[in-house]
Amino acid sequence: MTDFALHLVVEDVPAAVDFYKRGLGAQVTRMLHLPDGSIATAELTVDGLQMALAAPVPGTSLATPRSTGTSVAAYRFIVQDADAAMDRAVSAGATVHSPAQDAFWGVRTGEVLDPSGHRWAFDQPLREIPVEEIEAQLAAMFGSA
Repeated sequence: MTDFALHLVVEDVPAAVDFYKRGLGAQVTRMLHLPDGSIATAELTVDGLQMALAAPVPGTSLATPRSTGTSVAAYRFIVQDADAAMDRAVSAGATVHSPAQDAFWGVRTGEVLDPSGHRWAFDQPLREIPVEEIEAQLAAMFGSA
């Protein structure tokens, strides 16, 4: 199996690097510059997750979630303290998408949107829940089939 890495399109690469450093504790591993000195790609790691950040490329379908008004994924971190992780991200410039709350599947979870609109979730394990109990909750929410 190969390692997994994210390549995110962001509105402003230097500002995104700053956000990910302050909001998620990212470490910069490499910066690739264009001839004019601007950043082509910033490479980071967040708790071992490799990430690359790049600006939208005119004439291509590469766009930020904020510019398209949608997000197709939520990137999830397992953390010791979901509330502290949310607070750190918000203080760095994220907005709350869904506040931290205890979920019926046994985690405390919350989501933020970063400045480019990418969704980041923070899951704090609370207890193991049997699959049958989770499925019963889902059936109650969505009606039994």
